[in-house]
Amino acid sequence: MLNGLRGRTQFFVSGTFAVAMLTTCTMPAGAQLVPGTGTLLSSDDFEDEAWNYVHNLPKSSKEEDEQIRYPLGASQNGMWMESPKRGSPDQVQRIAAPAGGIEGSKGALLLRTRDTGIPGQPMSKQCQDDFILRARPVSIGYNPNFVVRVYLPEFEQWEQRHGVSLGIRAGMQGPQEKVEQTKGFRRMFGRGFETVTTTEPFYPGFFIQYNPKTAQSPKPTAVLLVRANEMGHDIPSMNITETGWWTFGMSITSDGRCHYYAHRGVADLTSADYITSTLPYGIRATYFNTIFFNVCSADNGQTWSTPWIVDDPKVYYGGQQTQYVQQPNRMYRR
Repeated sequence: MLNGLRGRTQFFVSGTFAVAMLTTCTMPAGAQLVPGTGTLLSSDDFEDEAWNYVHNLPKSSKEEDEQIRYPLGASQNGMWMESPKRGSPDQVQRIAAPAGGIEGSKGALLLRTRDTGIPGQPMSKQCQDDFILRARPVSIGYNPNFVVRVYLPEFEQWEQRHGVSLGIRAGMQGPQEKVEQTKGFRRMFGRGFETVTTTEPFYPGFFIQYNPKTAQSPKPTAVLLVRANEMGHDIPSMNITETGWWTFGMSITSDGRCHYYAHRGVADLTSADYITSTLPYGIRATYFNTIFFNVCSADNGQTWSTPWIVDDPKVYYGGQQTQYVQQPNRMYRR
């Protein structure tokens, strides 16, 4: 069940339904470790004018057809890699940072894609590519956290498709219970199934969902979704009506909970930017592995994704956990 939930994006359109979900499924607000706290573990500022990415096509599509196509794509600075599960975006390019970004930043990274499913075989459904930061795994006990700035283009430049356009996520792992068929000696004595605990990956974070204009909504908007509550459902958090630079961050405290933050602009995150806290899928993580981006498209062989621009992704560890203080959830802000 968890694999199915992790592999799909849950869409919520109705504001009434979104509020109901928040009332029944979100974790109580609690102590927060503000993202950007601690010792820098991994980062890339894209300031090197020679920054380059080698695709090594055709890309992998294990999620769709069980094919991993080596060698995987990688950046020449060794910081980024193609996902064997889905492949990397078709366009990975260092560009001049758009105006209004981090002070002094000259470079940023453009991520855009078209063919997100099986190479050469358009599937005409939403699929996604992954772009993975090479980071060193760190125990949850060290309170890992990350921050990234993302440039949201004017809505006219977005892929005009209702659905998820970008994911900003963490790769984590933790113990999960599974029911498996027994083998050998145990099966002979009638014990057909047993519950076992294994360490499995899971991927909490953010999704940005695009909502094109309609007769009822004359202006396009986007919704920031938080992944995920204890049941694995995405949580609508805040409506995005203004484009330009945004800052997103997530922290994971030693109790296994994920804490989500965001604001418009590139200033450092503070406690005022807190959105909510969850125990995704009900899993208490043991390790934080890395961060990655999902870039989504309709995979119809023609339509390109929204052009996403990211800058200064940074992973930290070892932050001092703050004292638990009750804070209001800043959910589904209109």
